[in-house]
Amino acid sequence: MPQEKADLRNLSEPVRFKRALTLLLMTLVLPGSAQIAAGSKRAGRWAWRVIAGLVAIVIFLILLSLVWRSGTINILVSPTTLRFVQILLILLAIGWAALFVDAYRLGRPLTLERNHRLTTSIVDGVLVVLVVGALIWGSTIVSAQRDFVASVFGSGEKSKADKGRYNVLLLGGDSGANRVGVRPDSITLASIDADTGRTVLIGLPRNMAKVPFPAGTEMAKQFPNGFEWDGCGHDCYLNGVYTWAMGHKQYFPGVKEPGLVATQQAVEGLTGLKVNYYVLIDIAGFQHLLDAVGGITVDVGKKVPIGGIGSPIKGYIQPGKNQHLDGYHAMWFARSRANASDYERMTRQKCVMSAMLNQLSPQKVLTKFQGIAAASKQVVQTNIPSGELGTFTDLALDSKKLPVSSFSPVPPLIKTGDPDFDLIRTKVAEAIGKSEVLDKAASDGDGKKPSTPSSVSTKKPSSSTKPSSTPSKPTADVDDVAQICKA
Repeated sequence: MPQEKADLRNLSEPVRFKRALTLLLMTLVLPGSAQIAAGSKRAGRWAWRVIAGLVAIVIFLILLSLVWRSGTINILVSPTTLRFVQILLILLAIGWAALFVDAYRLGRPLTLERNHRLTTSIVDGVLVVLVVGALIWGSTIVSAQRDFVASVFGSGEKSKADKGRYNVLLLGGDSGANRVGVRPDSITLASIDADTGRTVLIGLPRNMAKVPFPAGTEMAKQFPNGFEWDGCGHDCYLNGVYTWAMGHKQYFPGVKEPGLVATQQAVEGLTGLKVNYYVLIDIAGFQHLLDAVGGITVDVGKKVPIGGIGSPIKGYIQPGKNQHLDGYHAMWFARSRANASDYERMTRQKCVMSAMLNQLSPQKVLTKFQGIAAASKQVVQTNIPSGELGTFTDLALDSKKLPVSSFSPVPPLIKTGDPDFDLIRTKVAEAIGKSEVLDKAASDGDGKKPSTPSSVSTKKPSSSTKPSSTPSKPTADVDDVAQICKA
């Protein structure tokens, strides 16, 4: 050590200044290198071992993701892993800061001129703040992710894919002072291919009457001839199933949300598909989630009222292409029923889903994650277990590359007041079958993606009609959602 001090004194002051800055930059680029070069080699080697371990873990996860992407995602988003990463980032921040302080000491600031000593101190302070701040920010993001997973997703049993498909019930719940219960106003079944992620959205009219239930279920026992009773009026529509079940909890002992169970049974009886999971979104709070992601861009085919149906119309969303809507206006774009039919609103809701799927990039999720997580905890309720996050994230990434098709059992094909349920189930099966044909075509032959569009109509297509914006009413055909919405 005395020899080192003597050697430093033999150096000119400008050289000592450059040496001090170099040690700080070495610590920034490769933590521990300053200690290896001029300080405690043992401390430097420990820092390098930590770095080597982290690099090895990252390489392992990258290689694992190439062969098992869903499993890798499950590992990364598990609460245990997230807690470990959160603590690790804090420890790395402390350790890196200590290395910077030691590198500053090794630069012998007391041997420098006043201005150079001040510059070295400022550089060291700035680097410590930047590095520690970045790691603490990362720890905060990880903490938000862990809290989000724990709050929104459960720990229940996984539901296996049925005939190669996951069917997820998407409910838009609209509770209010003048309503009893939630009464879902938006009911969509997303049928997702378990291998490719190709998705068919089945939009179900909320005013569908006489809905049947699968044999053996509690709702089938209560309503063997479908969901209706004398003088029930609007209360026995599809969206009234939730409210009825919540008011008759005695038929669902031990069930926390009988309304969701009953609605799931109704959708299964209506479509002939097994529902694996549900996602319930509070439409009134949906605007906060949309604001968190920065809004969406859609084509607006006609002006859409804000308000109405029991309250005054406060304004309009004006028509136009590539309209960027914030959370408030996007919520009303999906929710508004004034001067429009339920079927038109169903189409707008599909457009919002399509826009979020296509426009919500991984980069946007990362940069806005805290806001997204905070909003999601307030508006999203689901029974998807956290152990399935990897599976559905993997499928979502795959589905972004594929068109989303849709089917809606609406007039003139289906009379919602007196539905032909056999016809509905047949058309649902056809819609899914046509979607699966596209996947088979993509995997046959040279393996290239098919050029055939996924909007396969149940009627002969017309070359003269090609929707470029939100239509006033969805057809009952299988439609390419992107072609309908141009979102």
